[in-house]
Amino acid sequence: MADDRAQRGAEILAQLHAGFGGPQVLGPLAEVAPDLVAMVRDFAFGEIYARPGLDLKTRQLVTVAALAARNDYPLVLKAHLHAAMNLGWTREELVETLMQIGVYAGFPAAIAALMIAREVFQERERTPANPSP
Repeated sequence: MADDRAQRGAEILAQLHAGFGGPQVLGPLAEVAPDLVAMVRDFAFGEIYARPGLDLKTRQLVTVAALAARNDYPLVLKAHLHAAMNLGWTREELVETLMQIGVYAGFPAAIAALMIAREVFQERERTPANPSP
């Protein structure tokens, strides 16, 4: 059971963070707290993200909106914005999502999230998702 969760979690993480944000998302944390990395991979991604009620693309948009509304995890929001784009959400859809949270989470949260999105868009324009060797 635990091996199944770990496998599902690893597969979902690979799908979300292919190209941009891949190994560096949880990689550095493994040096300090490998058990926490396993917990996040197995539970958050191997259990919650793997549930059948929503597709992965929709779950990612919900994640982006929740992180933006919290306005206190910029590195995690940045990684999940990259992941949302990897799954097919467009720049315009993400901007609209982040503007929408301003109504419910406050304009400072929306502005902060949009500034992080700006960084993500610039990074993606500068660097191809899968650079050739």
